[in-house]
Amino acid sequence: MKNNLRSNFEEGSTRWAVRRAQWIAMGINEADFHKPKIAIINSSSGLSVCYQHLDAFSKLAQEAVREAGGLAFEVNTIAPSDFVTSAGKKARYLMPTRDLMVNDIEVMIEGAVLDGMILLSSCDKTTPAHLMAAARLNIPSIVVPCGYQLGGACNGRNVDIEEVYKGVGTLLTGKMTLDEMKDWTRCAIKGPGVCAGLATANSMHCMAEALGMALPQTTPVRAGSERLKEIVRSAGFKILELVEQNVCPRDILTKEAFENAVRVAVSIGCSVNTVRHLTAISVEAGLDIDMIKMFEDESLKLSQITQIRPNGPDRIEDFDKAGGTNAVLHQLKTLLNTAVLTVENKTLAAVLERPAEIDEAIIHTMQNPFRKEPGLAIIRGSIAPSGAIVKLSGIDVANRIFSGPAKVYEDEDLAMQELAKGNIIKGDIVVLRMMGPVGGPGTVFACSFMAALSGAGLADTVAVVTDGELSGLNKGITIGQVMPEAACGGPLAIIENGDTVLIDLDKRKIDLLISEEEFSNRMNNWKPKARKLENNWLKFYADNVMPIERGAVFGRRD
Repeated sequence: MKNNLRSNFEEGSTRWAVRRAQWIAMGINEADFHKPKIAIINSSSGLSVCYQHLDAFSKLAQEAVREAGGLAFEVNTIAPSDFVTSAGKKARYLMPTRDLMVNDIEVMIEGAVLDGMILLSSCDKTTPAHLMAAARLNIPSIVVPCGYQLGGACNGRNVDIEEVYKGVGTLLTGKMTLDEMKDWTRCAIKGPGVCAGLATANSMHCMAEALGMALPQTTPVRAGSERLKEIVRSAGFKILELVEQNVCPRDILTKEAFENAVRVAVSIGCSVNTVRHLTAISVEAGLDIDMIKMFEDESLKLSQITQIRPNGPDRIEDFDKAGGTNAVLHQLKTLLNTAVLTVENKTLAAVLERPAEIDEAIIHTMQNPFRKEPGLAIIRGSIAPSGAIVKLSGIDVANRIFSGPAKVYEDEDLAMQELAKGNIIKGDIVVLRMMGPVGGPGTVFACSFMAALSGAGLADTVAVVTDGELSGLNKGITIGQVMPEAACGGPLAIIENGDTVLIDLDKRKIDLLISEEEFSNRMNNWKPKARKLENNWLKFYADNVMPIERGAVFGRRD
């Protein structure tokens, strides 16, 4: 194999000589120079508990690669955290970090010409970035989702980060004290890893396995656990096999693999953000897929077979013990494309031949679902001609049709202030716009308002329609990722205060109830607001980000 490795440079060449000198100075044994060179992608950071455990697992992965006959190199990247990196500029930096990480990985791996990657994935943007990088570079790669954190208890009540998140609204409306909130923050997180619940991080961990890019039976998993250690070691050995046989991500990331992932996402009620991330991964894989249409089609066929928080009472650790993503794949087996390849270097059919222990109290069959509709669905109409996303699993089944006056905000802080003053009331439809990838620039959080609305007890009686970023923890009548976004001239931009908006979940419709003539006049007269951006990363992002319909990856907006 050594003669076929792209990392083995011609002896006597400049790049061979200078690298050789560097490695000798680093204490690398000359006998190892011709071995497969594997990058351990580590987004470790002291800023967030999401990444607190990764350094130890990076060392474990490096040891396993060396035992398997490879040469391991740790490659550190940026480390975005949805609850830390969101603090500045109203979270505008957060979404752009995903694509910054993709380019970060490309520069390091392609610049150094390494042979394979193990990607240690943690928080919300990390897993999609890793999958995007693997798809783009197309060298043997394994994604290792590095696990969820545990919540705690406070005064006899289970408290995790979701409860803290929603609690801000409870605090704003005077229904809890600041001291009570402080107590919650002391109890909410017990150990490293990503947010408890089926929010974006755990959703994307599950998507990595559903796509075939994570080893089977590995998601979700508790961060720091002995099982995670075994998974990391297994990846260290398996990556050498993939390099030996030249099994690359684009062999795995096929249209059929994405269909499988979408079926898992809609049947378990994954985060709404899985739509944009799966879209971006498919773009990086060079596939011409209408991911919105794929979600739309599959949501008409499937039902919800789990009720993991925030979709119901079951916890992520319950889902883990019940069999996790592997169990879901077994329950959906007859609906899946099982000929697809996985990083196990076996087809999904071969993977699913292994018997699975499934707790069907937690993971139902498709014949006996928790709800006879999917967890995620696409909704369209005059406000969202290219589609929008609704998390049906987070909405009371009784709230099927919702109509009310629009209250329009282009700043989440203003909406939060109005909520605190009691100016947002039952029956309102709150429009949060100019918050998409282009409008931000960098997608602005709308999810903090939604969480506050939930904490204020209004999530089931006030609807939110937005092109901003939602959290997988959000519940309530929320129509997210409205496309086209307002800044690109989507109809969301022309809604005025007091306009009536109609949401019909049964018909999957969202419409602005004004005359066709008035609608046409507003659209024809709308112009984007002039703005002057600082010469920084966000301006670069604004100049290069593609529409959210294309996953908000970098490219030309023609």
